[in-house]
Amino acid sequence: MSSHPRGQGSTSKSKPPRDKKKHRTPTPNNTNRDPFEQNRDENDSPLTPSANSYTAVPIIERGHGHIAKELINMDPFEVRIRFTQQLASLNASVTGASKTAQYALKYRDLDEDLHSCILEQLERAGNSMNNRANIMYFIEHLCDMAARENHYDYIRMMQRDILRMVDAVAPEDGSGAANVKVVRKVLQALQHKSFLLAQTVSEIEELLKERDTLPDNIGLSSPPDPSSTPLQPNSSSRNKMGAPQRLDKKQIETRIEEDRERHKRLRENIWAIPKAVPGNSFNGGAAGPDEFDKLWEETSDLGEDDLVLYREEGEERSKACVEWTEEFAKMHATE
Repeated sequence: MSSHPRGQGSTSKSKPPRDKKKHRTPTPNNTNRDPFEQNRDENDSPLTPSANSYTAVPIIERGHGHIAKELINMDPFEVRIRFTQQLASLNASVTGASKTAQYALKYRDLDEDLHSCILEQLERAGNSMNNRANIMYFIEHLCDMAARENHYDYIRMMQRDILRMVDAVAPEDGSGAANVKVVRKVLQALQHKSFLLAQTVSEIEELLKERDTLPDNIGLSSPPDPSSTPLQPNSSSRNKMGAPQRLDKKQIETRIEEDRERHKRLRENIWAIPKAVPGNSFNGGAAGPDEFDKLWEETSDLGEDDLVLYREEGEERSKACVEWTEEFAKMHATE
């Protein structure tokens, strides 16, 4: 046995004490490294990102992700069905029209399909006269929101098919005579907001003069005696296609309430002047009416009475200036 004490004569060297102040550099983790950095070779070749790597830079959500996901999950046919249901349930409420317009702008990628839904609902045979009037008011609301969202496709399609819409709301056979006033109000509002040209509105007005018939065509009078009315050979086909629809008492009361609600809302917004937006693509680059144009059109021409009034006002102002000058001079003279 060796007589050396334990640890003496051993070839192993003792490890130096670890310095607590020195920190060992951690081994880089590839999962936390930049994707461009981990693919860099020794010759400093061009950087190529890795497919399995990710970056730590956060991506800001700007509010369009959930709409895109929902649009992907939503079937276009289902979008049409829901939009048609919303059109069928429209009334004089602003909330309902706003929700329907927001729905149309939410799925603006399907604007052609949704616009065709509006036409189909207007031209549907079983649709009531009141619902067609509500859809006509909704078109104005949709154009307003589309202009605010800078999505002018709905406005262009409205300009293209406005005559078709008018024919559906107020047909030539007189079945929609009560909607003639509705069409005129909407057309005037669209012209006032520069969505339609004045020439287009005037041409449609000429057509509406022939369709404003007697109240007998809208079912507000007593029905004629069938014995005194000769039967036409094609009377059955006229009843199916475009005969005047008789309105029951409930529909008439609903129409009266809706017209009263719209009239109150019109009185609230009658003072508003649309903002002039020059260079919009939907109206050919023409600027909308502003406050100056409104005052220029409503102000009367200059006459002799105006000159007399201006002369009297000038004399009163000159007299007031002389009196003020004398008082000012006396006040400084006393000081």
